[in-house]
Amino acid sequence: MPIFQSLFDIIGPVMVGPSSSHTAGAVRIGLAARSIFGEHPEEVNITLYGSFAHTYKGHGTDLALIAGLLGFSTESVEIKKAYEVAAKRGMKVQLYTSDELTEHPNTVTLCMRKGERALCVTGISTGGGMIDITDIDGFDVHVSCDEPVVLVFHQDRPGLIAAVSSVLAKEDVNISQMEVSRKERGEIALMLLATDIEIPECAMRAIEAIPDIGPIVYLSALKRDADALESQLEG
Repeated sequence: MPIFQSLFDIIGPVMVGPSSSHTAGAVRIGLAARSIFGEHPEEVNITLYGSFAHTYKGHGTDLALIAGLLGFSTESVEIKKAYEVAAKRGMKVQLYTSDELTEHPNTVTLCMRKGERALCVTGISTGGGMIDITDIDGFDVHVSCDEPVVLVFHQDRPGLIAAVSSVLAKEDVNISQMEVSRKERGEIALMLLATDIEIPECAMRAIEAIPDIGPIVYLSALKRDADALESQLEG
């Protein structure tokens, strides 16, 4: 028997669109990808797999993904005008479909570029508007974005994970989930930390000061961030 953590798990999110998995989930994947990239991309290549590839036109999955990349929330009326808004904001979008088999039918890869910077994010829509980010530039992860998450790129060496954990412990920040992914031993690795509360700014600065720490991406609740960004853009 399934266990529901909240009413949201049963009825899904407030949203524009015919499908929570193909529309609301797609918006949230776009939002997550934009947050991980950290800025407005100039170019985005979207590759749809499985059910996404077969039904995206009827469900507006492409519109939803682009809307999320633009910073719109799941209930935004701007979703239907996503291509038009993207063009006005200088974001070039290329859409592709693939017959490649994936573990989940609602899978998409978003490759974003601005200048010399490029980053690819793969996510799946698991139903009811819920998502799972499964790959960030070749690093295997699992990010739902339903709680505060910090992504820390770092040198793979002994003691570094303990140093980051110690910083959070000093600020009474409890770690609810931890994952570490690496491509090669001793090379660049990616640490994922989900926490029960927002991470204080002083803790973030302390983590940044640890030797061999690289770029840090801090993700908090997607809807709140989307609402703030959308309000800023409208203003």
